[in-house]
Amino acid sequence: MIRCIHLFTGSDGRSHVEEIELPPGHLQSAKAVHVEETAAGSALDWHVAPCRQYVITLSGTLEFTTRDGETFILKPGEVLLAADTIGSGHRWRLIDDQPWRRMYVELADEAPAKAG
Repeated sequence: MIRCIHLFTGSDGRSHVEEIELPPGHLQSAKAVHVEETAAGSALDWHVAPCRQYVITLSGTLEFTTRDGETFILKPGEVLLAADTIGSGHRWRLIDDQPWRRMYVELADEAPAKAG
């Protein structure tokens, strides 16, 4: 199983965090894939995810925080499922000396999961 942090909007309209596992063979439809790089020492203040997307960290270690104070660390090789597209949002900051290199996999709207 692959460790995945699910960042989602709860019924209270606030961003929350839970750890989930991605099973091998899990297929989902994607509408776009792209890569980004952000310089070491960077941070991004309060925001919501622009769409439901997987964010696969290739380098850099980050600390994410929700407005309610839930925090988690994201390391290279780990996956974030950013699904808090509305609500109170989250922020992040790089906590090591590496740039954040990541791949975004934007999920198709209400993509049904399929077994591989």
